Amino acid sequence: MALQLFDLDLRIDQVDYLAKINLEFTPGAFNVLLGRTLAGKTSLMRVIAGLEQPSNGKVMLHGKDITALPVQKRNVSMVYQQFINYPHMTVWENIASPLKLNRVKPDEIKRRVEQTAELLQISPYLQRLPLELSGGQQQRCAMARALVKDAQIILFDEPLVNLDYKLRESLRIELKQITQQRDSIVIYSTTEAHEALALGGQTTLLHEGKVLQSGPALEQFHYPVDLNAADLYHEPPLNRLAVGKALVCAEHINLSGLAGDKLLANGDSIIAVRPDQVSLHPLDKESMQIEADIDLAEISASETYLHVSFDYREFGRLNWVLHLNGIHTFSNQKKLSLFVPISKLFVFDPQGKALRVPSQVNHDIEGVV
Repeated sequence: MALQLFDLDLRIDQVDYLAKINLEFTPGAFNVLLGRTLAGKTSLMRVIAGLEQPSNGKVMLHGKDITALPVQKRNVSMVYQQFINYPHMTVWENIASPLKLNRVKPDEIKRRVEQTAELLQISPYLQRLPLELSGGQQQRCAMARALVKDAQIILFDEPLVNLDYKLRESLRIELKQITQQRDSIVIYSTTEAHEALALGGQTTLLHEGKVLQSGPALEQFHYPVDLNAADLYHEPPLNRLAVGKALVCAEHINLSGLAGDKLLANGDSIIAVRPDQVSLHPLDKESMQIEADIDLAEISASETYLHVSFDYREFGRLNWVLHLNGIHTFSNQKKLSLFVPISKLFVFDPQGKALRVPSQVNHDIEGVV
């Protein structure tokens, strides 16, 4: 049994928020929605929760059509990215509130509140008001309120985005462990690829209200179906070049290493490389070489993001970003050579469909794209 969405559309004031969504979410799995801001993640959750009525399609829960079921009759909990708690109630009262609405017996309320508070490590704060808590404790309170009612569906809409990095890491691990102990259908949305990879489970990629790809996050990272899917797993996005079957070498760019590639010889293509796969030194004899201007070296902790640009045929000036390990300074240098191993290249057709992925892992792309 599962939560199933069939041909789901959401159109409000002539604006399409969701289009032809067909998905299935199963209990016991940690389901992740990954997409940029305005990709449709919150809209999809609101339809599932009953806060929005779809323009078309069906929402089925365990074989029953709940599309028209009012929100108050759906056994759904939702946690938002903002810390939403009742400010005039104590933490204990906040957590107990959905149980009181459902007229659960007082002894059972006490047992479940204390058990959930212990799971989320907020037992010492049960008699405090939300404003007396830290941000992390406030969000734990909101999560506890969502978990305490044993809802059939639990929706987490970017719940950790407003917390500091270390707290997010610890809460993410705890959240997955807690939800795995339940039979609820858990759906978690995020804009960050590393979060989807860390959480594992089934990941659905959303882009402009449409499903790009659904499956294990690590598989999507290695085998994206198109450029949009690949870019969701890379920040900065993939560096790319449009190439024709003639493989004309532009000034400052040596494409000779691609000359024997039969896939590229079939017609126009887009080649792309991950920001961390561009080298400042040749790694093999077949590396693609580009002479570029240095625009900016941006140092972040122990990493360097190098912004470069170069002229490329009729496409004008292209901007690439390199992700380099360690701290690199280029204060006295204006130009440099970039090297891209042919084995690290993605190949996409002109519409962005993936034709080939890098040979970084020993898997066959056949049957994936």
